[in-house]
Amino acid sequence: MKDIKPVNYGLEKIFKGAQDFLPLLGTDYIELYVGNAKQAAHFYKTAFGFQSFAYKGLETGSKDTVSYVVKQDKIRLVLTTPLNSKNLINNHIVKHGDGVKVIALWVEDANKAYEETTSRGAESYMEPCVEKDEYGEVVRAGIYTYGETVHMFVERKNYNGIFMPKFEKWDSDYNPETLGLKYVDHMVGNVGWGQMNTWVKWYEDVMGFENFLSFDDKQIHTEYSALMSKVMSNGNGRIKFPINEPAEGKKKSQIEEYLDFYESPGVQHIAVATDDIVSTVEGMRARGVEFLSTPPHTYYESVPERLLTHNHKLKEDIKTLQDLGIMIDADEEGYLLQIFTKPVQDRPTLFFEIIQRMGARGFGAGNFKALFESIEREQAKRGTL
Repeated sequence: MKDIKPVNYGLEKIFKGAQDFLPLLGTDYIELYVGNAKQAAHFYKTAFGFQSFAYKGLETGSKDTVSYVVKQDKIRLVLTTPLNSKNLINNHIVKHGDGVKVIALWVEDANKAYEETTSRGAESYMEPCVEKDEYGEVVRAGIYTYGETVHMFVERKNYNGIFMPKFEKWDSDYNPETLGLKYVDHMVGNVGWGQMNTWVKWYEDVMGFENFLSFDDKQIHTEYSALMSKVMSNGNGRIKFPINEPAEGKKKSQIEEYLDFYESPGVQHIAVATDDIVSTVEGMRARGVEFLSTPPHTYYESVPERLLTHNHKLKEDIKTLQDLGIMIDADEEGYLLQIFTKPVQDRPTLFFEIIQRMGARGFGAGNFKALFESIEREQAKRGTL
């Protein structure tokens, strides 16, 4: 398989050219609206190795929602469910199924982040709000991005509590061992026909991000389907949001399938990093996590040549990677290892990527064809290709 070359690859531009009116310190948390938060928390603990962290519910004074927070290293997932039929969160769950509602971004000054983005055209989701308890205060403010997805700015420099006000520590006797997940590497959004460039411009104008990688349908396609993608990054490179748009093909692309079942633009997948993908994937498989099918043998035969093209040598055992279905790609900086789960809910929408970077800063472009063919095999089983 030939390497896919991005239209404009210039990562160094990010650190020099991106506007820095919105300094972001990292991903604070990801909030998913789900049908049953208690059961979802059990799933992420059991299957992915997350640990009990914080809780908000009737016992803490929350009368309309319950939230379980699970944590693994720097990754925090907030799983939220409404407690009555009148809560508007029900509308989100009925329309989208379980999915990402909030991508929370850690900032030094939430008021300033809100003012800067709304003054540049962002639609307000929540005006700056100070939440206090005996451990200090957290300031939060939010804006809408694609679909009903929200970016929440979280300022917590004056807070020493477990998570934030109204939450208490969640003690649990059941905490399976962690599986080596470290941090959120990137999050991918799917948008509708002709909308990718609109949202690229939105991230440039409103958030001060830069587009440092672009792929069109001539580069990302199989026999049956195609898509286009552009990767947006903030100034320090800590936050990366690839944006996908469907493209014309013989059959329905994975992006179209997502839009049909999520019923709007939204977060397609969350990529989480590990330092030992073999151990992580072995552990997840043993706990019941389902991954996309393994690429064909010919894919792995071509790996050494592809790595040598960039003067890299694989440190891992290629037979082990093949047995686990882990894919390999390289760029000028190094190589990366990646694998994708099947959707983690009944609708074919949200899934996870497990990624280990060995110097590479790309997104596995050389794996696109093998990956999308694997996804198409799953679509064929579902009758949605």
